[in-house]
Amino acid sequence: MTTPQPGMGQTVEVGVAETKPSRLLPRRASKSRAVQAIARHAVTIAIVIIMLYPVIWMVDNSFKPNAFVGRTLLPLQGPFTLKNYISGLTPRASLNIGVSFLNSFIIGVLSVIGNLFACSLVGYAFGRLEFAGKRILFTILIGMLLLPYQVTIVPQYILFHQLGWLNTYLPLVVPKYLATDAFFVYLMVQFVRGLPRDLDEAARIDGCGDFGVFWRIILPLLSPAIATTATFTFIHAWNDFLGPRLYISDMNKYTVSQALVQFIDSTGQSSVGGLFAMATLSVIPLIGFFLATQRWLTEGIATTGFK
Repeated sequence: MTTPQPGMGQTVEVGVAETKPSRLLPRRASKSRAVQAIARHAVTIAIVIIMLYPVIWMVDNSFKPNAFVGRTLLPLQGPFTLKNYISGLTPRASLNIGVSFLNSFIIGVLSVIGNLFACSLVGYAFGRLEFAGKRILFTILIGMLLLPYQVTIVPQYILFHQLGWLNTYLPLVVPKYLATDAFFVYLMVQFVRGLPRDLDEAARIDGCGDFGVFWRIILPLLSPAIATTATFTFIHAWNDFLGPRLYISDMNKYTVSQALVQFIDSTGQSSVGGLFAMATLSVIPLIGFFLATQRWLTEGIATTGFK
């Protein structure tokens, strides 16, 4: 199409504007990214549901009568009752589940205090101080990570038996104050090594000794590693079954893991509903402890053991 120009003998061609393919590329790319994001979220939600399904199934069955426990795989099926929680929390002649919760809490708190005290000190020694045999001792420490717990059960039992510690909480708590958990010591060592040494030199100029540097400088900066150690120590102490089973025989001293077994008789049909109810309650302290230390726990995992 041509149009004449006024006052000139020439014509100028005017073309019809066409849509360029390049303008469609951003729209297609944005749609593709949206589809990928939806797919990723769908896969993530599916994985979360699969992982949480056993917990959901346990909680659902804790509100069902014994006759309906385990009949269906889908939640919210069957009658609803609170009798499992009432009967589970009711003290019996041979067992008081409330006392068992208190026993587990005491063991967990004492274990956390012991691991934090001992592992932080040993981690500071390996990470900062120089002493004879340091490399050999650290190599032995790393080797302990490869040693199965079952290998040391018999020697430990004989030792605690000779010390007269059976049927007490000492075998479960005292080793924590001796830095026997090599993983947490290694965690502390890795974190201490990542701290700048200029802070130590400045503290020594101000008159601090080795312990002063640890207490005033290093320990406040160990909060991520401390939170990680405290969380996993408490979870392990709360869930531990083998240790209390070996050393505790008095039912008044039973932990939660031992008490839960008492809800099942030799046929496996005693009080399954009460078992699920008390198992549901036993998870609540772990969730609360994890939520309280979640921020430091994530930071500690990201900045210590995986450097």
